[in-house]
Amino acid sequence: MTINCKGSLLDLNTPRVMGIINITPDSFYDGGKYKDETEIIAQVETMLANGASFIDIGAYSSRPGADHVDEREELARITTIVKVLVKTFPDIIISIDTFRSRVADECLALGAAIINDISAGNLDPKILEIVGKHQAPYIMMHMKGTPGTMQGMSNYENLLGEILFYFSEKVALARAAGIKDIIIDPGFGFAKSLEQNYEILKKFNLLHTMDLPVLTGISRKSMIYRLLQTSPEQALNGSTALHMYALTKGTKILRVHDVKEAMECIKLFNAINGSEEH
Repeated sequence: MTINCKGSLLDLNTPRVMGIINITPDSFYDGGKYKDETEIIAQVETMLANGASFIDIGAYSSRPGADHVDEREELARITTIVKVLVKTFPDIIISIDTFRSRVADECLALGAAIINDISAGNLDPKILEIVGKHQAPYIMMHMKGTPGTMQGMSNYENLLGEILFYFSEKVALARAAGIKDIIIDPGFGFAKSLEQNYEILKKFNLLHTMDLPVLTGISRKSMIYRLLQTSPEQALNGSTALHMYALTKGTKILRVHDVKEAMECIKLFNAINGSEEH
């Protein structure tokens, strides 16, 4: 199982870590943490040194109730950082967390490699055409509504059935647009109740019926800290526990704030499963 990132094939048979860099003032955990290019470069350098295969950069907070960011501001925030990171780390594999086709187009042209779209093309259908044009891998997430409305849209008759049907439709559209490498993300916390998030984990094996790599994004989310009656800042241990569970269920990418701890999970997982890469 491989994906093509700017001409280089990346093997996903060994699980990978995607480090999160939010350059937004209001993200739920690290909003406003990185105030200038020097701090961002230092954090990315640490993540890469700790074993991150990808760096996921977002300039539009998708947490419930987040402030709207117009396209011009998102572009200004993100393109500056992409230029700096590509120049500083020539071999970096950058994922762009955006649902906007123009942002995707400009960032891929600047040297980003992957598009991570929370809406799977729902919010800007042209993004599929752009990703296909660049022959970039595409991460599509399951969500209903928008970040502003999704919390009131968690009614499902058959949660996993509806998620799989959603992906079957979206994958067909992506293939028609010429996208070859597709990764699915069940969208923990997006139009899901706390209980539904754990139902997805419990039935995680069903996601493999799509025969596509699965990305798990649960790092420090409310499904962890609310259940444990703590806070995002105190949710690392819970995140680590669920990361290991997701690995045992076959996830291929962990999208995380804490790369070192996630890589330790993978090393331990590989040791248990006899992988040579530990």
